[in-house]
Amino acid sequence: MSRHTISAADISPRQQAILGLIVREFIENAEPVGSVHLVRKYQLGISSATVRNEMKKLEELGYLTHPHTSAGRIPTHRGYRFFVQHLLPETSLPESLQHTIRHQFYQVQQELDQWVRLAASVMARTTQNAAITTVPRPSQAQFKHLELISLQPRTVLMVLVLAGGSVRQQLVTLDDVWTQEELSRLSESINRHLGGLTQAQISQTEAESDPLERRIIELIADILYHEDRQHSQIYRDGLTHVLQSPEFADRGTARRFIEIFEEPTAIVPIIEEARQIAGIQVIIGGEQPYDELPNISMVLSRYGQPQQAAGILGIIGPIRMPYGHTISTVRFMSQLMSTLIASLYGDEEAAGLSGSAPDTPPTVI
Repeated sequence: MSRHTISAADISPRQQAILGLIVREFIENAEPVGSVHLVRKYQLGISSATVRNEMKKLEELGYLTHPHTSAGRIPTHRGYRFFVQHLLPETSLPESLQHTIRHQFYQVQQELDQWVRLAASVMARTTQNAAITTVPRPSQAQFKHLELISLQPRTVLMVLVLAGGSVRQQLVTLDDVWTQEELSRLSESINRHLGGLTQAQISQTEAESDPLERRIIELIADILYHEDRQHSQIYRDGLTHVLQSPEFADRGTARRFIEIFEEPTAIVPIIEEARQIAGIQVIIGGEQPYDELPNISMVLSRYGQPQQAAGILGIIGPIRMPYGHTISTVRFMSQLMSTLIASLYGDEEAAGLSGSAPDTPPTVI
C-alpha cells in the first residue's frame, strides 16, 4: 500500500483552520460550505472576503473544489487526507459506550465466530456505516494435532487440528487393515514430529519409511498448502446505513458500492494487504491504486496476535465520514478483539490490555 503523506508546511495555519472547518461542516451537512457561513457560525474575526481569498488559495493547492452550481467549497481527496493526517484530534469512545460494548461481548459464549459477527454488528451500529470483520488466522497455517479414527477395516477418518483451532477432516482408504491401537500410535508419532510446523517445514522433513505415515504426512502438507491460499471468512453488516447517505442516492453509485462491499474479489486484496500493517489504516479512494473506489473510504485495523492469529476489522462508507468517531470505534474494537483472542490463547499479559487509549497516528493510504 502506498502512503499519501502531505506536509503541514504546505499551507498556513489560518488556511489549515479554514480547511478543517470546511471538512467538518461538509461531513456534517453534505452541503458546499461558503465563506459567509463560516464567519457567522464560528465568529472568525476576519471578513468573509478574507476567508474567500484563503479558500481560493486552498482550491489552487488542490485541497478544495467547488460544484459548478455553488459558490461554496467542498473538500477534495487531498483535503480529506490532510485533515486526517494533521487536523484530526485524538479522541476516544465515551466510557459509557465502551462499557456497553464490553458487556455485549462478555454476554455471548466464548466462541470466536460469535465475537467476529458481533464486532461487525457493533461497529455498524456505532458508526452508522457498513462494517466488515474477518475471522483471524495465522499468516501461515500450522499443524497442531492429528487424530486417526478407524471407521471400517480399511477406512480411516483423519481429523486435523490447525493452530488457531480450525479443524479439517478427510476420509482415507487404506491398503492394509490397521487397528485403532496402531492408528493411535501413528497419530502420536506424527504429533511429536510435526507440532507447530508449517507446510514448507513439513515438506522439508525427511521422508518416513512407513508408507502410511508418509502418506498421512503428505496429506497434512497438502491441507496446509491449500489453507495458506484460502481467504479468511468475511462478516458484513450495516449496508443499509451507507445507502441512506446522499452520496449513494444515485442508483448506479449505490449498485457499485454494493458490488464492492459484497464481492470478495473487490475487497479481499485490500484486506490481505491490511493484515500486514499494524495500527489504523485510512484508505481514501479515488486515486491510484484505489481509483475503483471513487466515493469510498475505509478505516481498517488488524486485530489479534500477529504471531498466532490475526484478522481485520473496519468501516466502509462514503469519503464524507466522521473520521474521528470512526477511527476511535475501530481502534477500540481492535483492542477489545485482541484481548478476547489473547484469552483464547491463554496469553494473560496480552489479555489484560484493553480500552481505547490513543494509539499511533493512522496511516493514510
